[in-house]
Amino acid sequence: MKYMLIMRATDETWASFENVDFNEIIESMGKFNDEMIRAGVLVAAEGLDDAAKGVVVDYSTETPVVTDGPYGETKELFGGFWILNVASQEEAIEWAKRAPMAGPGSKCEIRRVTQIDEFPQDNEWIRKEREWREATGQL
Repeated sequence: MKYMLIMRATDETWASFENVDFNEIIESMGKFNDEMIRAGVLVAAEGLDDAAKGVVVDYSTETPVVTDGPYGETKELFGGFWILNVASQEEAIEWAKRAPMAGPGSKCEIRRVTQIDEFPQDNEWIRKEREWREATGQL
């Protein structure tokens, strides 16, 4: 089963990292990623750019509204993610507990990644997606 571990942080979290040497952050994340690679569970891992450089597309109205960052009140932002292929949610939790994410407001959300087999296989769009995934080596 695949699980996504989503790095979440508050403004307070980001402020606490201002005085931390970036090389220390890279070192601790690198070691953690290497552990997961050696264990054979890491599928993907990416960090996300500064939220101030992002946009939000809001679908609350008939015509979607695009808002540039930075955003008004920020309670939590996603900072990056890992996708793990593990046997259970419990195993994903154990990996998340080892992530180098100490600090005020730091959290890791864990969500199972649904698989294409869980959707109606007689649906035209699911069949097309399955064909695409097979053609690109994803299945």
